[in-house]
Amino acid sequence: MTTRWTAVRALRDRTAGRCLTAVVVSGFGTSALWLASGVWVKDLTGSDGLAALCMLAMWAPTLAGPFLGTLADRHRRRPLLVALSLFMAVLLLTLCAVDGPEELWLLYAVLFVYGAAGTVHDAAESALVAGAVDRSLLGDFNGLRMTANEGMKLLAPLAGAGLYTAYGGPGVAVLDAASFLAAALVYLSLRVREERPAPAREGGRSATAEGVRHLWGDAGLRPLVLAGGVTMLCAGVSGALTYAVVEDLGHSPAYAGVLYAVQGAGSVTVGLLSGPALRRLGARRFAAYGISLLAAAVALRAVPYDPAAWACAAAVGVGLPAALIAVLTGVQQRTPGPLLGRVTATAGTLVHTPNVIGLAAGAVLVELLGHRAQLVALGVVLGVTAAVLLGQSPASADRTAARSASDASPA
Repeated sequence: MTTRWTAVRALRDRTAGRCLTAVVVSGFGTSALWLASGVWVKDLTGSDGLAALCMLAMWAPTLAGPFLGTLADRHRRRPLLVALSLFMAVLLLTLCAVDGPEELWLLYAVLFVYGAAGTVHDAAESALVAGAVDRSLLGDFNGLRMTANEGMKLLAPLAGAGLYTAYGGPGVAVLDAASFLAAALVYLSLRVREERPAPAREGGRSATAEGVRHLWGDAGLRPLVLAGGVTMLCAGVSGALTYAVVEDLGHSPAYAGVLYAVQGAGSVTVGLLSGPALRRLGARRFAAYGISLLAAAVALRAVPYDPAAWACAAAVGVGLPAALIAVLTGVQQRTPGPLLGRVTATAGTLVHTPNVIGLAAGAVLVELLGHRAQLVALGVVLGVTAAVLLGQSPASADRTAARSASDASPA
């Protein structure tokens, strides 16, 4: 593995560094709102079911990812990111009007639009970065993005909880609005040259289907994305078993927070190392090795021993993000710029939707089957997935597909 610390190069790249700054500031507000919205609804209604609907409202628009991603391909990406950030800053301020159960419809509506705008935002940002950042730095950027997101998940919910305690839900909404305003200013400061997108030759469903066809027809991307979907399905089921694992260890439910913190530390680590690993291994081998590590960690979660639980949490934190980073980097490297928004969003739908299905399935299965047997079975499924991915992807092909335009800087 190269000894050059290319993560530093990515941070020094003007476009990559500023895009990462925007990810950090907007992600901080998003993570804070993620926690506070459910607590807010719980306080107003006393209903766990209504509180859970907050996450559903934010997640549901990702099902329309292929369509929403098309919007990112019909506009120049930097102005679109600025407009989306300003729009969300204004929209979030409307939540200051929510002070009783009768206004909950407004909260759910804002969260739904939030999810839809976030899907377009992620697609546009991926396309902007892929077109403006040196391809040799894409893996590093995506790894740093993962590190930033995981860091926000560790810090922002605590800040959101404190702000909610002091100022209520409107206080958190104002914080999130301010984070989007800051992100808009960062995007405005970018100096990138973008050609105006060519007029769409096809409209509506045909344009959306073009991205789906590209993703499914690419022999390099199809198995990578499918493996990512299976991985996230298994991760969802495994995640639903967390409290059963904690109980088996003899701890209170709050101990799950310790395991999540250890997992987050693993995710931060792999984010910093992903760039060199992707250059050496290629996207599919990197994903396969990450899934293999995840398979072992998930299966060994069945062992009721604290040191094993900590080690497995750290390994999950490394293995799962590796697969996600590989998918995004592979999509950016193998997709033409005019299609990149919709292909990114389509891949996101195919990879992340199974996670929610897995969480729901795990919540049911944990009441019917022992968690240990499920964890071992999930480990087997993940191991087979990694083996199939390795078998379909010769190492030389992976490295060839991953090369950048500069022979001296393979991506």
